[in-house]
Amino acid sequence: MYYLYILYSGTSNIYYVGQSHDPWERFEHHSSNEKDTFTSKHRPWEMKAVFEAGTRSNALRIEKFIKKQKSRKLIEMLVQPDFVPSSSLAQLVRVPHLRD
Repeated sequence: MYYLYILYSGTSNIYYVGQSHDPWERFEHHSSNEKDTFTSKHRPWEMKAVFEAGTRSNALRIEKFIKKQKSRKLIEMLVQPDFVPSSSLAQLVRVPHLRD
């Protein structure tokens, strides 16, 4: 199972969208990696949403779709606990433990 995850940096007021088979491990990597990366420059990160995306190819396709939209509004809708994805994002299933 692959997941789509959304992180938020309060210090930089930006979102980051990624995909992984273990989003919590990736979150730790983004939060502690010693290399100079995009995510290392905007710490600390907060996990805002995790969605089941099925296969890796599906997760990559959805991640690419979201990033191509260049829409903060779309990402802000996705992180809302009561938002139900539709159309191109309809196959996403929110992982419930991040709803609260």
